[in-house]
Amino acid sequence: MTNLLLWSVLVIGILGSCCNGYEYDEYLNKTEVSFQDFAFKSSAAAYNPLTVGLTIIQGAGSRGAVCLDGTLPGYHLHRGYGSGANSWLIQLEGGGWCDTVRSCVYRKKTRRGSLNYMEKQLVFSGILSNKAEENPDFFNWNRVKLRYCDGASFAGDSEDKAAGLQFRGQRIWWAAMEDLKAKGMRYANQALLSGCSAGGLASILKCDDFRGIFSSRTKVKCLSDGGLFLNAVDVAGGRTLRNMFGGVVKLQGVGKNLPRSCTNHLDPTTCFFPENLIASIQTPIFLLNAAYDSWQVTTSLAPSSADPHGYWTACKANYAHCSASQIQYLQRFRDHMVNVVQRFSRSPKNGLFINSCFAHCQSERQDTWFSDNSPLIGNKGIALAVGDWYFDRAGCKAIDCPYPCDKTCHNLVFR
Repeated sequence: MTNLLLWSVLVIGILGSCCNGYEYDEYLNKTEVSFQDFAFKSSAAAYNPLTVGLTIIQGAGSRGAVCLDGTLPGYHLHRGYGSGANSWLIQLEGGGWCDTVRSCVYRKKTRRGSLNYMEKQLVFSGILSNKAEENPDFFNWNRVKLRYCDGASFAGDSEDKAAGLQFRGQRIWWAAMEDLKAKGMRYANQALLSGCSAGGLASILKCDDFRGIFSSRTKVKCLSDGGLFLNAVDVAGGRTLRNMFGGVVKLQGVGKNLPRSCTNHLDPTTCFFPENLIASIQTPIFLLNAAYDSWQVTTSLAPSSADPHGYWTACKANYAHCSASQIQYLQRFRDHMVNVVQRFSRSPKNGLFINSCFAHCQSERQDTWFSDNSPLIGNKGIALAVGDWYFDRAGCKAIDCPYPCDKTCHNLVFR
């Protein structure tokens, strides 16, 4: 918990001054790296984290499967062993989106748009950990983190030659899957596609495609963490996130790669929102989400563009500083989320863990995934809920009571 509190200190100046558009996304992701680096370095005597090197997908160029700046994509693979030798977990990296030429040009000079800026080593923690005491069900699987360098949740296929931009997320996805199949994934007896944030949205978009990679004998499921982005009204009555998604879909040619079950009756931007997709996905899927998703509160509901006088600034930084009317507004957002998953939750194959926390992405962080004080709904934590669902030990359709009932949350607080 000490490291978690110190992490909050690392992000406060950044979040306070950079709260909308691609700049917020990029800096938020940098703070996640800072948290990992700081936490692990400060506890090095007691903890030796697994770091995994970057593998470049050498054959991707011939497919036109390249990052925004034309460099090759890559992933981090840690091999499984024993009972997990033929089981595969693919984690799709998150990191926002770029919805304009300007924001994509900015992005291509970062680790979210170019191989040249990607870390060559990543820490594997949470659901990617190789320690049974940290990741009881998936620790000895083949675990892969696919890097995110396209800016459209691995769904675009277009280009802007004048700006030197390649929007090839869809091709990166398939190039990575072919490369991993050649490295043994084609023989998997179990597989789980997961993702966090923009990667959580991608895991929803790609879930049925992932199922199609394997034979009918392979057990295949999907997990979306922090990916349930809602088409919600912002505090000024506008549609900030819908406008952003509309830019992403149009600029990057996403429409043709969205599920036909949605686009045959709704427009492509509407079909980029998970709430319009989840009920029609055929493959079993688990939704892990905070009811008061901190990214959506800050960037979709109350961005500075919708709150020019800063009425929401203190509330966004620390939920304890929200007024009664702001809490009421956030409760309506939670109600929207609960309503969205009602039809989805009726299917016995699906799983659900919506906790009443001010958080975003809980599967890759060790403290929220599996630790002595991980968040709970009832008496069950996130890792156990996901594991029970994946292995059919027990179903999980858990929706927390509204704030402030949950005292187990690891809430994100910024000052």
